[in-house]
Amino acid sequence: MGGAVTSQSTPAGPPLVRAVNAIKEFGSTRVLDGIDLEVHRGEVVCLLGPSGSGKTTFLRLINQMERLTGGRIWVDGELLGVEERGGRLHVRKDRDIARQRARIGMVFQRFNLFPHMTALENVVEAPVHVKRMNPAEARRQGLRLLELVGLAERADYYPSQLSGGQQQRVAIARALAMEPELMLFDEPTSALDPELVGEVLTVMRDLADSGMTMIVVTHEMSFAREVADRVVFMDAGVVVEEGDPEQVLRSPREPRTRAFLDRVRREEQVLEQRAARELEDLGPEPSDPS
Repeated sequence: MGGAVTSQSTPAGPPLVRAVNAIKEFGSTRVLDGIDLEVHRGEVVCLLGPSGSGKTTFLRLINQMERLTGGRIWVDGELLGVEERGGRLHVRKDRDIARQRARIGMVFQRFNLFPHMTALENVVEAPVHVKRMNPAEARRQGLRLLELVGLAERADYYPSQLSGGQQQRVAIARALAMEPELMLFDEPTSALDPELVGEVLTVMRDLADSGMTMIVVTHEMSFAREVADRVVFMDAGVVVEEGDPEQVLRSPREPRTRAFLDRVRREEQVLEQRAARELEDLGPEPSDPS
C-alpha cells in the first residue's frame, strides 16, 4: 500500500473486495496511484480524505462506472471488467459486466430517482426489468424494503413529494432491491440539510448491524467512529493510513491524516457556533397564554 500505516488485524477468510495496484488516469492526471485494499465480508470500511483524493473514483471503479488504467480489482474472487483466457486478458462483454454490477449496490450523493415514478415504482424497476422478477413478487419485496427504511407509508409518493432524506432512503431501498452482496455509499448525506442527515445514517447503521458489507465515502466522523470496522484515509490518490477507527480518528500517526482531521474539527466547530447563533437570533419560544 505504498507505505501506508495500518494497525488492524486481518479478518479470517478471503476478501470480498481486493484491489491490487489500482491506477486510474484521466488524460495526464493520475487520480488513483496504486491502491491496495481488501474488504472482507460483513466489514464496514469508511473512506476518508479531502476532495480530489480519489475516494469516489475508487467506488466507481468497483462498480465499473470507470475502467482501470492499471492494476486489478476482484469482487468475490472474480476479476472485474476483464477475464483471462489463454494467458491473456480480454475485456468482458457488456452482458457479463452487467451481471457483475448487479451484485453491487451503489448510493450516490444525489438521489437519482426517476421523477415520474413513485417511491415503490423506483424500487421495483430494476428487479422487474433487469432480474426479470415477477411484478407481484417485486412489489412485495419493494414494500418490505420501504418498510425497512421507514417509508412504507410513502410508497405511493413521488420524489417531489419527499424530503431529501426520504429520497435518499428510497435510493437505499432501490439499491437493496437487487439483493447485492456489497453496498457502496458515495457521501450519501452530503446533499442533505443537516436536520435530515440522521435519518439516513440510522438506516445505514441498521444495514451494518445486519451484516451487509459496505464501503462508505463520508465526512461524517461520528458515523465512521461508531459503525466502521476500519477507516482508510486517502490523499492525492494513495492510501495514507488505515486502521481501527478509534486509533486513526483519535491518534493518527501520519501528518496528513492529522492535518485533515484538524481541519474537519475546525469546520465542525464553526458550523456548531453558527447554529447556536441562529438559535439565539430566533429567541425563546412564545409561552402558551393558556
